[in-house]
Amino acid sequence: MNTHSIKELLHKIPLFKDLTDYEMEPIVDLAKHRMYRNGSHIFMQGDPLTNVYFIHQGRIKIYKTDFHGKEQIVNVLQPGDMFPHQGFFRQDDYPAHAEVIEDAILIYIPIKAFENFLINHPEICVKLFRVLGDIIMDLHNRLEEKILHNTYEQIIMLLLRLAKDYGKETNDNLMKIKTHFTNRDLANMIGSSRETVSRTLTQLKKQQLIATDKSGAYVLNTEALEDELFS
Repeated sequence: MNTHSIKELLHKIPLFKDLTDYEMEPIVDLAKHRMYRNGSHIFMQGDPLTNVYFIHQGRIKIYKTDFHGKEQIVNVLQPGDMFPHQGFFRQDDYPAHAEVIEDAILIYIPIKAFENFLINHPEICVKLFRVLGDIIMDLHNRLEEKILHNTYEQIIMLLLRLAKDYGKETNDNLMKIKTHFTNRDLANMIGSSRETVSRTLTQLKKQQLIATDKSGAYVLNTEALEDELFS
């Protein structure tokens, strides 16, 4: 990858959205890149936190495991996403596993080098903290969903969130989720069971609120789902 490609991708990352070209130049100089094959792990939960990653190509599954080895998917990330979100601003270990589920090219920035850069550029710190505030609010909203809504409602809210993050509008004003998620994936995202998710999806299909196309992708009537959620 050349410097222009790295700069172009980093400028699309929400964390850097308010930075000027001039402010981006030293950050681009810190960045490195590497290719990862499908099935490989970039880091494991509990490894020392050393780099923050940005996806140029491919998909990455972020997941946690408990003492019994049960997996809970935190997110499935695509080109343009960064992870871990809080990586630049914590002195700890990686909070989850990161597994490549589609051959990936990643840009990464060593945390220590970035911290040294920020010490000398406090004005950029202010801009980054504003963006982190937005990320914190998103996490707060997800926690609120878990506490205040039953499983049926959580599944609808998850589908709407996936449509927003990975959806594409169809010719008949529906939203198609471009990324494939299994029922197990959806269950792991909200801490439910595959059987519960399967039953709920069947119910939503009978109500014609969702459907699947020939490729197995979910197609959502988002307006009707929102009405169902708040009825």
